[in-house]
Amino acid sequence: MARRWRHREGHYVDRVGWLRAAVLGANDGVLSVASLVTGVAAAQADRHGVLIAGVAGWLAGAMSMAAGEYVSVSSQADSEKADLARETAELRDMPEAELDELTGIYVGRGLEPGLAREVARQLTAKDALEAHARDELGISESTQARPVQAALASAGAFSIGSILPLAVTLFAPLPWMVPSVILASLAFLAALGIVGARTGGSDAWRGTLRVVIWGAAAMLVTAGVGKLFGVATG
Repeated sequence: MARRWRHREGHYVDRVGWLRAAVLGANDGVLSVASLVTGVAAAQADRHGVLIAGVAGWLAGAMSMAAGEYVSVSSQADSEKADLARETAELRDMPEAELDELTGIYVGRGLEPGLAREVARQLTAKDALEAHARDELGISESTQARPVQAALASAGAFSIGSILPLAVTLFAPLPWMVPSVILASLAFLAALGIVGARTGGSDAWRGTLRVVIWGAAAMLVTAGVGKLFGVATG
């Protein structure tokens, strides 16, 4: 008896739900905490004060990321549920019109009318709501909104990103703290850019350059502001 193989193919789009939240959270964790500690350190604060500011920024940022992701993705989930409820009602009340609509979608994608009608009929017989959700509304399992997953991924990634500049703040010599945090954070951001780009299947150099340029700009601005206020109040 011939062995039957099941071909399981992974796609980058399957990762879009958690990848966006994780990359955003990690980048924001590095950038937010690094910018905060460089600004405070540039204002001539001692190590204890810089660490307190960094830890406060880490905790506040992680909670903010979790809350923001949960609220925004919950809004998306609510919209998806409302569309699915309306589609369910239309399938119940106007099945032929919905079949015509699905047929038209497949004709628009290049199928001949007869074949498009048969495809629409067979998919409707199997799972009408799934067919309309996927092909009419653009809702699928891989892209469906998951608020709790997004919130946890964002908060966890932000925390991981925050630990990196905090570790440099803890161990770097005080006179060299600002340049040490900036250089180390740029290295962390570059690494995250590469990981995020490769995980998502995009160009690594473009993603890395993007996060490094914006990260450097943010940290230099906050360091400059901290230096300005440190001199003004010193």
